[in-house]
Amino acid sequence: MTLRAAAAARRLASCTRQQSVVLGSQAEAAHLLAPGMAAGSPRAAAAFLHSHATSFGYKQVREEEKSKLVGNVFSSVASSYDVMNDLMSAGLHRLWKDRLVSKLSPFPGMKHLDVAGGTGDVAFRVLDSIKSVSRRAVGGAISDIEEDTHIYVCDINPNMLNVGKKRASERGYNEEKCLSWIQGDAEALSFEDGSMDGYTIAFGIRNVTHIEKALAEAYRVLKRGGRFLCLELSHVDVPLFKQIYDVYSFSVIPAVGELVAGDRQSYQYLVESIRRFPNQENFAQMIQEAGFERVEYENLVGGVVAIHSGLKL
Repeated sequence: MTLRAAAAARRLASCTRQQSVVLGSQAEAAHLLAPGMAAGSPRAAAAFLHSHATSFGYKQVREEEKSKLVGNVFSSVASSYDVMNDLMSAGLHRLWKDRLVSKLSPFPGMKHLDVAGGTGDVAFRVLDSIKSVSRRAVGGAISDIEEDTHIYVCDINPNMLNVGKKRASERGYNEEKCLSWIQGDAEALSFEDGSMDGYTIAFGIRNVTHIEKALAEAYRVLKRGGRFLCLELSHVDVPLFKQIYDVYSFSVIPAVGELVAGDRQSYQYLVESIRRFPNQENFAQMIQEAGFERVEYENLVGGVVAIHSGLKL
């Protein structure tokens, strides 16, 4: 679904749909509007679109508090993160990550950055894909260009990085010189301008305080021709399925979190954060506003998750 290929009529329809989303969500978003800001006005629409910046699930918090609160959530769930992902998605998160990496099309010699990827799930897939391509090309030997490959795993939470490092050791990846673990903030990356061929973020961007800053950083660190890919839980657009999904999300997931991880509150936040995240069209618009071109998205499982992509040209 390529946005730039849409006709003027479709863009107008999209604007109308986005306005109706804002108007239809007045009750939910009213407390986010500044005094005197009319619902449905351009300022109100902007406030709704970017309201994640001061939200922690359904609660309003000060911006400086959000990163600490999110950090506490992931410190709490780090040890049970893999088990809970399998339980919550019935194992489908593995297929979703496979799809993400297949759209990336990794290649030998690639410099790739995976943000909010502390557990290593995406990075390991990228590395395996590159090795597979390289082995086929040179008949099983390690090519010189493969040695130029480097994959950086960046996560703000040290507990999540520790999980990834442990998994790397268990899977024999700890000997890989091309795999680096970096503690860092998606909104203020330590990497140089134009240094990366690819950028991925899976199930992480909805947890940053300012999504637009994270997108700007993704654009900055990518080379010309570099590819941005984001896998994120999104908005179901099938009415009956949405009702079932809502019941599952708000009733089952927090209960399973309490039973398995001993932490109902963190999983309640995770469910709420999905609902606060911009819908597919609005998020695609934000990616375009960051400077990316050929922006598109693919819904999986009826919009339970979506893969957004864009190119830095």
